[in-house]
Amino acid sequence: MDLDDDLPPADPAAALQLIREQRVATARRLEPDARILYWPWGVAWLVGFGLFFLRFSPDDRVLVRLPDWLPLTVLFVLLAVAAVIQAVAGARAYGQVSGNSSRRGLWYGCSWALGSVSVYAALGRVTNHLPHDLAALLWSATAVGLTGALHMAGGAIWLDRNLFRLGVWISVINVIGAFAGPGWHALVIALAGGGGILTAGVLGRLRQRRRQ
Repeated sequence: MDLDDDLPPADPAAALQLIREQRVATARRLEPDARILYWPWGVAWLVGFGLFFLRFSPDDRVLVRLPDWLPLTVLFVLLAVAAVIQAVAGARAYGQVSGNSSRRGLWYGCSWALGSVSVYAALGRVTNHLPHDLAALLWSATAVGLTGALHMAGGAIWLDRNLFRLGVWISVINVIGAFAGPGWHALVIALAGGGGILTAGVLGRLRQRRRQ
């Protein structure tokens, strides 16, 4: 074994290059690919809400005859798959991180879980008294609104401008879709919401490559 390999570089330029390489390697290990974090959610919204629009179009029209249960089932399955992918990617990347960063991530995840359960429990008590189209609009608009708010909260916690902007975008299009009404909301969320999340993944990956 050559002991010289363990010595620091004598050349300052080589030392700086070694530091840069170590930083890049650490960033790659601790920061998941942005596409893995965003694209599964974007696909879930694009496909799931897209099926809702095709089956439950405005004015009670049916553009594509699908079983009533199919859009919601597909959406829930795709959302569950996206959640698993993000959980695995996050565990691999942040499993070595401790301290305040780890605590923030844990509390933020609990906010998603408990916030969703509490909102959906309240909705379940109300929507049975509404027509089907308004009940569906209330469910989807509330879920999307909660998502936008938590994205903005996450951006504020980690000072992540891009995550905050995505939350603002989701919140704005949710308002537009809600005012447009049943059927149209699903189309807006599928195209602008799902497409926006997919775009956020692309932009996030480009920024990661520039940093690396």
